[in-house]
Amino acid sequence: ACGYCHLPNGQGKPENAGLAGQPLEYLLQQLEDYRSGRRTTGEPLMLPPALMISIGAALTEEEARIAAEYFSSLQFRPWIRVVETDEVPATRFADWIHQAIEGGGTEPIGVRIVEMPEDPMRTKLRDDASGFIAYVPRGAIARGAALVKDGPGGAEPCTICHGVDLRGLGPVPAIAGRSPSYLARQLYDFQQGNRNGAWSDLMGPAVMNLTIEDIVEIVAYAASLDP
Repeated sequence: ACGYCHLPNGQGKPENAGLAGQPLEYLLQQLEDYRSGRRTTGEPLMLPPALMISIGAALTEEEARIAAEYFSSLQFRPWIRVVETDEVPATRFADWIHQAIEGGGTEPIGVRIVEMPEDPMRTKLRDDASGFIAYVPRGAIARGAALVKDGPGGAEPCTICHGVDLRGLGPVPAIAGRSPSYLARQLYDFQQGNRNGAWSDLMGPAVMNLTIEDIVEIVAYAASLDP
């Protein structure tokens, strides 16, 4: 069921998308892109996107519309607490997300986003009222704001399509307050040509010259905003 991964209220988790409140047209287009093979993933061994590819291929048009109408009707609420830091808890991957190692101490964050549950047990139980904390490098939010507003790598500003508050415009999705881990993977997939559906041509020039540092800073800023 869609709610098993994206949660019944559509808030999503770091390994998948937060669907609540996204434009109906956008959600329908993504399901069509999965069905047609125009949306793939840069990490085929990662189970969640691989599942979406197979689910999208099996969906009927009616099923896709029912799911999209449901999730687009929901309101996305604050879900990610972004914290700038130099050190983060040492983590391991479990259930496709970062989880702190008990007694593991801390380690330098480097050029990373480390997003983990506020309450690991509630997240494991699929509690759709228990959110996440995203650790980002110190200064990333301010640098990301400049990239978003001025245009990354000489490209047009992100705000032209996603809106001045990054809450989306028309069929363009909202990215404010969404999982920075998910957003970073999407920027990478656009850059690598793994997303080739409608509107992907608009993203091509925007992501072409992005470095890993740019991606981390852009998504840190986006995630820090009110959804």
